[in-house]
Amino acid sequence: EVVRYRSCASFRMIEELKTYLFKLMATVDGLHAIVITDRDGVVILKVADQMAPDTALRPAFLSVFGVMTEQASKMGMGSNKRIINYYDRYQTVQVNNHPLLLHFIADKNANTGLILELENSLEDVLKDISKVVSMM
Repeated sequence: EVVRYRSCASFRMIEELKTYLFKLMATVDGLHAIVITDRDGVVILKVADQMAPDTALRPAFLSVFGVMTEQASKMGMGSNKRIINYYDRYQTVQVNNHPLLLHFIADKNANTGLILELENSLEDVLKDISKVVSMM
């Protein structure tokens, strides 16, 4: 019974986190997805609306940021914290919050500054998830 209870509690916690992420996502016009992954691009938590491009939500795409940030850190300018990419129709904002990576996928005209500010709103969530990930 204890295991079942934990599973239900974990499920409720995940649903609460997703609800919170959807609310944050709604604060920035044009933001279509928020994804939290581990260093290898394995999705831990993801929320996305219908407008989010499927290719940007695939693990293969998400895992590239880990490689990019490692390479950027080798340039002698210190460790890389954020990478912002602009494409024809979308932008991606990726944040290195070791051991987690935070990915935002938005329209190219979405306010990048507002997206970056969401990192502060996710600080406690990322700390809690980091504790769980580091125990694995």
